[in-house]
Amino acid sequence: MILSSAVRAYVYSEAVDMRKSIDALAQLVASCMGMDPLSGQVFVFIGRRRDKVKLLVWDRHGFWVLYKRLERGRFADPARLAAGALAMSELVAWLEGIDLARARRIPAVTVRCVG
Repeated sequence: MILSSAVRAYVYSEAVDMRKSIDALAQLVASCMGMDPLSGQVFVFIGRRRDKVKLLVWDRHGFWVLYKRLERGRFADPARLAAGALAMSELVAWLEGIDLARARRIPAVTVRCVG
């Protein structure tokens, strides 16, 4: 599975029972998030205690589910992340334990020509 920078991650804002299967998570994407689970985007689900996370991704042949359980600590507040789409770099940073609310990104530069 290769996730390019064009892929975005969408966070489900409510706590999810981590026993949910692929089909149940895909149903949440369609019915509650109003998005297409077959779009190839990454959908992020966080457990009630914020120590578990599942990622759901479609890759042309089937679904991937990635599951991470923290042995110590909790993921930063997911409610702030659910407001919009995350870049893959932001998702990876969040999964690594970086609080995105405190991180700063260098502003993008718009260039019309080189030289």
